[in-house]
Amino acid sequence: MYINDLHILYYVLAGIIGMLVGSFINWCNHRLPDNKKVFSKEIFDKTKKAKPSYILIAVTAILYVVLLYFCGIHKEFYANLNLIKFAFLIPMLLSALVIDYRLQIIPNRLNFTMFEIGLLFTFLYGINNINIAINMLLGMVAGAGIFFLITLLGGLIAGKEAMGFGDVKLMGALGLYFGLSGIIVISLIAFLIGAIVSVILLATKIKKTDEYIPFGPFIVIAALIVLFVPFGTLLTILLQVFTLGMYGRI
Repeated sequence: MYINDLHILYYVLAGIIGMLVGSFINWCNHRLPDNKKVFSKEIFDKTKKAKPSYILIAVTAILYVVLLYFCGIHKEFYANLNLIKFAFLIPMLLSALVIDYRLQIIPNRLNFTMFEIGLLFTFLYGINNINIAINMLLGMVAGAGIFFLITLLGGLIAGKEAMGFGDVKLMGALGLYFGLSGIIVISLIAFLIGAIVSVILLATKIKKTDEYIPFGPFIVIAALIVLFVPFGTLLTILLQVFTLGMYGRI
């Protein structure tokens, strides 16, 4: 049985790999916030293992299967770069989401690892097409620049950080994976989701006006949306939202 020109066994294998990666993410989520080594002999010590998160494991497996469906497997190495790149990025995104949601921080080691892997793929893309590499670097500058400006203005106007520097680093790293146009769309979607969720949390009094709402999860959700939803579809939806449904009627 074939799905999108790939035998179903490939999807089964992707799901199994996703489950293993999900278990590893769960381990990382308990080690990174305390600046502990991720790769250590303690990973085999049952007494020190973190309680398994079956939801995280299932989500990772599903995302790997969906990623394989969208990217496929090609004969040429360069044609598989998107598949490999995002296979590395997805677990790091999920780790950032969980840690920021629980502790309101995104560990520097996690952000720097995203940067390092992103720069490696930028180099690989640049060997084949320098324009793609330039676009990825512009995405890095734009992603970090937009959020740094917001943080700076928030500090000047409100007297406090409007956004953590972990979010600035995260957006800079993501720019290397999604390029200039992709990181701009991620920014818009993240702010849109953040605004909607914040209003709901405040209206239902789950959060108070002076309580901090971590923005990292919104960035991660926006990045996953941009990863799997066609760019043209997202652009049309955003234009409809920000023009209050007037786009296409003028």
